[in-house]
Amino acid sequence: MNTVRLSDADNVVTAIRQLAPGEEGASEVIPRGHKLATVPIAKGEPVLKYAQVIGYAAEDIAAGAHVHTHNLEFRNVDTDYAFSTNLRPVTPAAEPDMFMGYRRPSGRVGTRNFIAVLTSVNCSATAARMIAAHFTPEVLADYPNVDGVVAFVHGTGCGMAGQGSDGFEALQRVMWGYARHPNIGGVLMAGLGCEMNQIDWLVEAYGLTPGPLFQAMNIQDVGGLRKTVALGIDKIEAMLPRVNEAQREPCPASELMVALQCGGSDAWSGITANPAVGHACDLLVAQGGTGVLAETPEIYGAEHLLTARAIDQDVGDKLVELIRWWEDYTARNKGSMDNNPSPGNKKGGLTTILEKSLGAAAKGGTTPLTGVYKYAEPVRARGFTFMDSPGYDPASVTGQIASGCNLVVFTTGRGSAFGSKPAPTVKVATNSEMFGRMTEDMDIDAGRVLSAGTSVEEVGREIYEMWLRVASGEESKSEAQGLGDYEFVPWQIGAVM
Repeated sequence: MNTVRLSDADNVVTAIRQLAPGEEGASEVIPRGHKLATVPIAKGEPVLKYAQVIGYAAEDIAAGAHVHTHNLEFRNVDTDYAFSTNLRPVTPAAEPDMFMGYRRPSGRVGTRNFIAVLTSVNCSATAARMIAAHFTPEVLADYPNVDGVVAFVHGTGCGMAGQGSDGFEALQRVMWGYARHPNIGGVLMAGLGCEMNQIDWLVEAYGLTPGPLFQAMNIQDVGGLRKTVALGIDKIEAMLPRVNEAQREPCPASELMVALQCGGSDAWSGITANPAVGHACDLLVAQGGTGVLAETPEIYGAEHLLTARAIDQDVGDKLVELIRWWEDYTARNKGSMDNNPSPGNKKGGLTTILEKSLGAAAKGGTTPLTGVYKYAEPVRARGFTFMDSPGYDPASVTGQIASGCNLVVFTTGRGSAFGSKPAPTVKVATNSEMFGRMTEDMDIDAGRVLSAGTSVEEVGREIYEMWLRVASGEESKSEAQGLGDYEFVPWQIGAVM
């Protein structure tokens, strides 16, 4: 088998290896992962993959021709949405699966136990990094239950529209979400003092309670950078014994909330890794847990498949409203929804955002869509849910973690070097070649679906079982390499003034 046909309705197949002219009916060289027309496709006719439209022929395409960016064009979707027409009942698992987690006083469960140094503004970023840098593994050796002290710094917090603006509210939701995250045992908030994003406003707006494990300060009141760093170190040193008292205990898998993410995608993402993650998500939902899909531009053209799974029209309408907002947002900024596929995506065989989205949506499995949320808004529904975000991975994952995700799964075909804190990332390779080349970065080889004939369900089960192990403290590959300190990137929306 040298090609893959995903549906009998498709008029293209995908080459598993590079095809020479004459092989599988190819009339020219077809690169690995790229599409081959199986029948003549007239100019303007739809090109079908996954039994869905991925674009339109920009010229007459002969049977056997290479179908890619040179002869396939994108058009904005114009869909009559159906709601709640594809609701597959969830059969609860017979027995609860367990993991070893940190049960917090709030009742939420963490998979890690960090101390966070959160900044209200970029002006306090250096102070935060200096404070966190003091707490080396040697300094923390006496606190084995503390996973680390992490500075979460960003490039905004001032020069932005104030309360009521999309950007300001999104940043405050991110800060609140990290301050209250179950993977964080103690918080130090550091500001400058004169910024738009005032710490006092955040504390008041979100009901945060100062105490031994929640401290705040700003550089102007303390008296400068050096004094701020010294005071911050003292405050965290006082927190450490208390945070170290946390102990892992058996917790049901229903307490897991997993961010479903993909990046550096290729043609295999929608065939191997993403469907396998979708099966893992279904297993988690059967346990009463939660999966959170994001990256709104990367479900564009596939959102009708999700509205059909919405538990009611209100949930479906929220998703459609996000799509319309993104169409307007890209148009206002002189862009196109089809700007999303990166050069690497296209080299890997993806052609349009429609094709990319159909593969990306597979991460959400098959269960009903129970809720749709703003960027970094707390996810309160259980089951399969959606959170609005850009397709830029660090910004998207930052929002998912702020929404409450205590684990991240990240599929990649090109080989994204990504990790996150305080929620650890499990990396899933879409193809065995890349897995073998980047074994220090990849946790699971979903490419075996093609290279070894392993079923999607078997790989999905493997992914799910790894979630339980990593949630219990097993180190993921990205954690072993120290990733996560620089991947905190709140989505910056709106004008910088």
